[in-house]
Amino acid sequence: MQEALPHEGHVARVHARAFEDFYATQWQEIYRPLAVTLRDPDLAQEATDEAMVRAYQKWRTVRHYANPAGWTYRVGLNWAISQLRRRKRLVHAKAVSNNPTWDPPPADPSISQALSHLPIEQRAVVVLRYLCDETQAEIAADLDIPVGTVRSRLSRALNRLREEVSA
Repeated sequence: MQEALPHEGHVARVHARAFEDFYATQWQEIYRPLAVTLRDPDLAQEATDEAMVRAYQKWRTVRHYANPAGWTYRVGLNWAISQLRRRKRLVHAKAVSNNPTWDPPPADPSISQALSHLPIEQRAVVVLRYLCDETQAEIAADLDIPVGTVRSRLSRALNRLREEVSA
């Protein structure tokens, strides 16, 4: 059995401390847009926690990414979407609609209602753009999609929101 080098313990502590700092500063910043996007604070909390676990497991790599928080957000969103798909397969649509959802206090209730009708992919770009004030390039990096896809999703989402709010 090979013995650990004395500095390996120090390196592990430095990595752990760096992740602890990341967790302390970014957990809420990842949870908030997930909660608005998913409209379910419990699912958003689970997704944030799951994403943080995965970030910790891969921290030696993730910490060197240009945007570790964006990567972690995307992992949480993808995990949540998988959970929602699994729920749909396991439960009839009526039972799913009885699950409590979360509506953040909107400036205008019609906007919140219209947002709830958007597909989750469109809702995610709207939330990141207008709640998190991210640029299209930042959103593209967070979601690991091309900037053109961000533009088209945002355009479609805003058109649909305009139609629903003005109706």
